[in-house]
Amino acid sequence: MSSDKILGRIEDGIGHIVFNNPDKRNAVSLEMWQLVAELLDGYETDPAVRLVVLSGAGGKAFVSGADISKFESERASEAAVAEYARVTGGTFTRLQEFPKPTIAKINGYCVGGGVALAVCCDIRICEDVSKFSIPAAKLGLGYQAKYVKRLVDIVGPSFTKEIFFTARLFDAEEARMMGLVNRVVPAAELDAYVADYAEMITGNAPLTIAALKAAVAELGKDAAERDMARCEAMVEACFASQDYVEGRTAFMEKRKPRFSGT
Repeated sequence: MSSDKILGRIEDGIGHIVFNNPDKRNAVSLEMWQLVAELLDGYETDPAVRLVVLSGAGGKAFVSGADISKFESERASEAAVAEYARVTGGTFTRLQEFPKPTIAKINGYCVGGGVALAVCCDIRICEDVSKFSIPAAKLGLGYQAKYVKRLVDIVGPSFTKEIFFTARLFDAEEARMMGLVNRVVPAAELDAYVADYAEMITGNAPLTIAALKAAVAELGKDAAERDMARCEAMVEACFASQDYVEGRTAFMEKRKPRFSGT
């Protein structure tokens, strides 16, 4: 499957996923969600990729949610709604469970499915003129509890209710205050800031980062469902790695470490 609406490229250890539908503020069709999942599959197995950045083209929006013009063809019947939910839900889960670090670079509007996409990323960085909204209550849409939980885990129950109940636009400072985004930067600095952050992360030990991401994911589950043995095994792998040797050696030699992920 291929489309000019989802663009992928790899540069300096960074896998990029760009939503490229600027005429519709990067509204997303079913095919586009499928393409995102395919890119993630490729980036996971590619050793050249240490981190993934998701962004929107055109300068006006990150992702403005579902392409409503496609509702008649993609979400008009009960069966179509179920299929749409299966595909989009699978993509969101794929992103949330992606083993490498992910950054949502948010410019302009981040609405509906855009927010759902962003909260599946590890880090969210937006520009100071960004706007956020989940307008489900204006469209009569329902959100399954497992997807609502992702937002609750980040901003808490009260802010989640406010976001859904009002269906209004929240500005970047409100998003930062709620914890919805990690950083807010001037619009002109967003690209450079995210590039610097990505470089900082990819310069660190991949096994350490993978172990931390796995631990956070397991701790977010109910205690009975946690695979703590997996977490311990990943920690042990860090101490048995060549990167652990490299980290100690680089520290003693007062130089920047060169981690290989082995």
